[in-house]
Amino acid sequence: MAQGTIEVDPAVLKDEDKDDYLSTGYNTSTASLSESLNQYMFENGRRYHSYFGCDKNPHPTDEMEQDRLDLHHEIFYLLYGRKLHFAPIEDPHRILDVGTGTGIWAIDMADQYPMAEVIGVDLSPIQPAWVPPNCKFEVDDVELEWTYQSDFFDFVHIRNLGQALTSYPRLVQQIYRCVKPGGFIEISEVEMELRSDNGTLSKAKGLTEYMVHLRQAMEKLGRPQPCAGMRENILNAGFIDMVETTVKQPLGPWAKDPDIKKAGAMALLGGESGYHAYAMQMFTRVLGMSAEEADKMCTNAFKSVCNKNVHVYSNQFVAYARKPE
Repeated sequence: MAQGTIEVDPAVLKDEDKDDYLSTGYNTSTASLSESLNQYMFENGRRYHSYFGCDKNPHPTDEMEQDRLDLHHEIFYLLYGRKLHFAPIEDPHRILDVGTGTGIWAIDMADQYPMAEVIGVDLSPIQPAWVPPNCKFEVDDVELEWTYQSDFFDFVHIRNLGQALTSYPRLVQQIYRCVKPGGFIEISEVEMELRSDNGTLSKAKGLTEYMVHLRQAMEKLGRPQPCAGMRENILNAGFIDMVETTVKQPLGPWAKDPDIKKAGAMALLGGESGYHAYAMQMFTRVLGMSAEEADKMCTNAFKSVCNKNVHVYSNQFVAYARKPE
């Protein structure tokens, strides 16, 4: 299932002499975002996880990034049609969130399914202490051998973990062993390509240059296009009845649809720190850029999406499948 063309809101373009959203009344400041085994390193002014090795996850784990991750969760919620997952799970007893980050998805799932035990696992213990009684968090490297029992979980969820994985196929195979017969896996990964339905991508030079270099860094690390092999990873592990969905993520509040517009506005808010979060370590450590060069490229990418005449989105690919009975 795929979405149709995203229609641009004419109101966004009402003043042709003003290119950025702020000048047309949209608040793009992140000042309103709330702040909400501990071994870390500091680099480029940001805090990164280091307990399992600084190359495991190239994204920071500081409070600024936690705010952005929580905001991104709300974006997914809107774009998914105000739901937390697509898999048709019923009365689950055990749910696992792989790469849980701030734990917000796991917490929301624990609220939605109070009869289930929800476990979130991540490299870094940045999750809150106050959580629903049926939710807990564990610190571990999911690429190591799993110690969970076989046929244990009703539902295993992964979202935007590809940049931190060296072997996606092996991870999915471990998940297959630990999912109950009849249970589900759901994987959601972003396509590292930029798209536009009305030809305005050509106006986003800073953003396209940023994405080219980010793809180069990922390929150099051996982690290219996490969504490219999603279908094969799931089916080769043994799952069946796979259903795929493509969701468009707008990078600014230019869409006419209210939910898509709101998601785009939040993406713009998160982008003020997000472009640096995704790429600073990748550009400096992997591509050998200076911190100044990397910062400039990230800043130019954000400036591109602040232009109201740029109507760009990325595809989020979601697939779920069932383990045979």
